Amino acid sequence: MNKRSNIIAVALVLFCAGIAGAQEFPIMDMIADKVIQKYQGMTCEQLWQQKSQPKPQMEQNLIQMLRNNPQMRTEFINRVAPTIVNKMFECGMVP
Repeated sequence: MNKRSNIIAVALVLFCAGIAGAQEFPIMDMIADKVIQKYQGMTCEQLWQQKSQPKPQMEQNLIQMLRNNPQMRTEFINRVAPTIVNKMFECGMVP
């Protein structure tokens, strides 16, 4: 019974830590969700065109904010990387 209590306690702590981490950067969460939706809805042709265009000022500001905050950068990349890399793979942009 004691082992079971320990397992439940550890699971609860991990669950709460996950919720706290997700709420630490609410604006970043919203932006990450928009980036994910954008990449999911893009065609390969649109992705290739976007790659050749200069980045809008808002995107440049986001990049600077992520450069200045390594913890936020890690959270953002962990959220958006799977979607972006999968789309790039589908479009032949990564080997």
